[in-house]
Amino acid sequence: MKQRADSQDQTRQKIVEAAIELHQAKGIANTSVNDIAKRAEVGRVTVYRHFADEEALVKACSGTYFQRHPLPDPDGWRSIRDAPARMRHGLRKTYAYHGQTEAMLSKVLAEARDLPIMAPYHDHWRRAAEILLDAWPAAVRQDPASRAAITLALSFETWHMLVVESGLSDDKAIALVMRLIPARGRTEN
Repeated sequence: MKQRADSQDQTRQKIVEAAIELHQAKGIANTSVNDIAKRAEVGRVTVYRHFADEEALVKACSGTYFQRHPLPDPDGWRSIRDAPARMRHGLRKTYAYHGQTEAMLSKVLAEARDLPIMAPYHDHWRRAAEILLDAWPAAVRQDPASRAAITLALSFETWHMLVVESGLSDDKAIALVMRLIPARGRTEN
């Protein structure tokens, strides 16, 4: 029985691995169960035996993917008291993460941004923005434009446009988005 359970776990993992590879290469919408079965070297029925529907498969894939690619920990940023220094540090960690996950996130965010499976991802970045905001003076924290600027700065799409599409280095992209914070809350480099 243990051998059978191990075999089932291995098959399930092969299916998840195949789906992750295909989602990263083609996107979720362009990946069929047939594609996954072929890549995993199993039958279609085997895929359905392990995953009742696409939502269950996507959930398993995202769980595995984010376990391998953990989001940056913004709680650690709190130790940096200086607001601009915290912001730059947080953006460096964020942009490094975006760079490591660009192949997957560029596909998945385009297709699944508003799906419930992405809620923890979006919650993470909202919390990261709050942690960055906490270091700024009250005038900046209460300013809707500053709040929007920090949220925009953390966004995968902002990083993608500045770094991938426009060819800026992470450091140049960070320097540019730092200019979005109102001068009353910013100290120059």
